[in-house]
Amino acid sequence: MNICVFCSAADLDDRYVVPARRFAELIGKGGHALVWGGSDAGLMKVMADGVRGAGGKLIGISVEFLEHAAYEGADEMVVTKDLAERKAQLLARADAIVIMVGGTGTLDEATEILELRKHGLHTKPVVLLNTAGFYDGLKEQFLRMEAEGFLPLPLAELVFFAEDGVGALAYLEEQAGIQG
Repeated sequence: MNICVFCSAADLDDRYVVPARRFAELIGKGGHALVWGGSDAGLMKVMADGVRGAGGKLIGISVEFLEHAAYEGADEMVVTKDLAERKAQLLARADAIVIMVGGTGTLDEATEILELRKHGLHTKPVVLLNTAGFYDGLKEQFLRMEAEGFLPLPLAELVFFAEDGVGALAYLEEQAGIQG
């Protein structure tokens, strides 16, 4: 399975790095490929190193203005002209999506993926990985949107909230019919 991960390229605290490394190892050991933003920095690098170290495949999708920071040693590296094309390529190459901790770029990617799913423009499973409670506030907002009628379908049909990588991967493998 090609698992697209949206996450930060920032260098972060161990409370985010250690769980990311464990999740990356699970992806690689499970024989899955990582589809990611292609960066050689922050959590993106942690994920790529972890998947590669555990024997997984790496498919990077970078963008022209960040090409200088692309990860060396990916099995495949695509460079797009802009962020919109990058997001389209990430989704096209993925069988499933995991949203990890990140900043405004990650939030942009997350909301676009959920909006596309809401409108039936993709049916790929989406997991919001809530490491160290990072997305507690966003989850609360989504629940309010659901309760007040802003979502045309149940939140559970849009996104699965996982507290750790084990739960995230188990959900994705279940959705794909893979026996773990």
